[in-house]
Amino acid sequence: MNRLANSTSPYLLQHANNPVNWYPWGKEALDKARAENKLILVSIGYSACHWCHVMEHESFEDEAVAAVMNEYFVCIKVDREERPDVDQIYMSAVQLMSGRGGWPLNCICLPDQRPIYGGTYFRKNDWTSLLFNLADFYKQKPEEAEDYAVRLTEGIQKYESIEFVVAQAEHTKDDLQSIVNNWKRYFDKQEGGTGNAPKFPMPNNWLALMRYAHLMKDEEIAQQVKLSLHKMAFGGIYDHVGGGFARYSVDGRWHVPHFEKMLYDNAQLIGLYAEAYTWKPDELYRQVVDEIITFSTRELMSPDYGFYSALDADSEGKEGKFYIFTKDEIEEILGDEAGLFSIYYNITEDGNWEEEESNVLFRKDSDEELAQKLGLPVDELLAKINASKQKVFEARSIRVRPGLDNKILASWNGLMLKGLSDAYRTFNKSAYLELALNNAGFILNNLLGQNGRLSRVYSATSSQDKSVAFLDDYANIIDGLIALYEVTFNEHWLQLAKSLTDTAIAHYYDETKGIFFFTADDDEQLIARKSEIMDGVIPASNSVMARVLKKLGLLFDNESYVEVSAQLLRNVMPQLAKYGSAYSNWVMLLVDEVFGINEIAITGTEAEAFRKEMENNYIPNKIMLGGNTGSLPLLQDKFGASTQIFICKDKTCGLPANNPADALNEVEARFYN
Repeated sequence: MNRLANSTSPYLLQHANNPVNWYPWGKEALDKARAENKLILVSIGYSACHWCHVMEHESFEDEAVAAVMNEYFVCIKVDREERPDVDQIYMSAVQLMSGRGGWPLNCICLPDQRPIYGGTYFRKNDWTSLLFNLADFYKQKPEEAEDYAVRLTEGIQKYESIEFVVAQAEHTKDDLQSIVNNWKRYFDKQEGGTGNAPKFPMPNNWLALMRYAHLMKDEEIAQQVKLSLHKMAFGGIYDHVGGGFARYSVDGRWHVPHFEKMLYDNAQLIGLYAEAYTWKPDELYRQVVDEIITFSTRELMSPDYGFYSALDADSEGKEGKFYIFTKDEIEEILGDEAGLFSIYYNITEDGNWEEEESNVLFRKDSDEELAQKLGLPVDELLAKINASKQKVFEARSIRVRPGLDNKILASWNGLMLKGLSDAYRTFNKSAYLELALNNAGFILNNLLGQNGRLSRVYSATSSQDKSVAFLDDYANIIDGLIALYEVTFNEHWLQLAKSLTDTAIAHYYDETKGIFFFTADDDEQLIARKSEIMDGVIPASNSVMARVLKKLGLLFDNESYVEVSAQLLRNVMPQLAKYGSAYSNWVMLLVDEVFGINEIAITGTEAEAFRKEMENNYIPNKIMLGGNTGSLPLLQDKFGASTQIFICKDKTCGLPANNPADALNEVEARFYN
């Protein structure tokens, strides 16, 4: 066993029996490198990463390869999900060197942590040869190595940085149109999504475009959003038997998934499909939301309502083995019902993916189209498919399961809290709210220290006050707490969100640059202090902070919050038109700036009933507040003998409406005409 044996990270524990003398990131390893003047080998991945497993098996489990690594390097293993700050720095280095990145991520650094070379997956022979060459290079040409390190570190410090913008420009619909006109050039109008392959769900992209399509009355964009949501839900990237989405599809048709399932994807997809249902009601969206939540609570939820990070792509050492079926297996499970099930999910004798005779389940036709082709009533078709699906699920459940990454991360639980709150907002299903409240309780009790600081990783044994957290932990939990307030009108959650916001500003915000750093001012000092600006599969922590600050600024009438949000948007605006997909959460903030935000205050004994009725109507640019009592500035002097709805904007409220219908007319009149 190496020094990873005492880790809590499932990814590090996977490498604890390697012959490589791995260290976790920390003082012991870094001091050793400096004391012995040895190059550092930083190898970064995560537990559900398929190619991380492949490289481990080929290289890190090999005695001869390990001997080379141990002789010439201090070898450090990093779980990117626990230490995204370290990953961020070395990912920037590899992207600067090669123009691309990914995991496993392998970087060779000087003894002071500055990188000189890096890449992703290496075959065993290439890896060994590279290690010998780099060790010799450092020994023979230390000055050149130093020169590489200086230039690369300067690049890392500048990478994804932006300028402070003083001028306050007026944001217009033309700005939005310019961004989306460039963006839509990348749309796949046949299969949905953007580009060819691989294809990632990118839920924040479609949420931004959905809101844009609605408010700009752009039918072309609306059709692309609907196409993408349907194609993803019908594709093999979606687990039709057990619910939940895989991380991406390796092809351009959403057919063959990279089978790992991540909490962060599924949490955001709950919110996307829930909001889509309010926008354009479709039973498919309702089904997807319910099945993702069922999957998440069944397979990713701890007994005390924290959510684990991921399910592996592999089981029994083979990618996707848990999820694929031969036609013979389906016939054995279903007997006479196998034919219909096979038609519905496109299961064939020859198989429909790379492994002979094996099938990834996917759909082509809607229920109505297929029922018509088969001459069956739709209700009868669905009853048979659902009964068969349950039998297949039960048969699959006795297989060897994919590995579970049981880390509980603050950031991703914040995403899940928001997803569950949004699902309740749309479907008014009490079980969703109960899950959200239980998850919020878990966060409050286990991830928030007595000093008011968050811990990124839940540990039942370590001191919460000493644990590291990053800006995304604060941003996503704040976002989730605001969403929970909006469906409960319980100000406890909003006050907690405000407290965490003040902590984030105090420790992460740089007023001189008008941007939040990813790491706190009292965190470990790495070779660069980075800011996360571009939205990826998870929105950037700066864009989330910008949006929550805007909401909290309105809810608490706090001008300093509004100004920080505005400064963030000013700084990023020059980037938005270049590549909308990489700034989709910023685009949603811009949509709110252009169209304004409906501040909907509901006061009185029937506030909850009125709130539910208002939520049945798609108003994407809004905040909701109210209740039977309330201390928020906008609620003052608004409690009367009856329940009333106030529609406000820019510190001005209209006359109170006595019912949701009149309030909706007010929204239409003030904002959309």
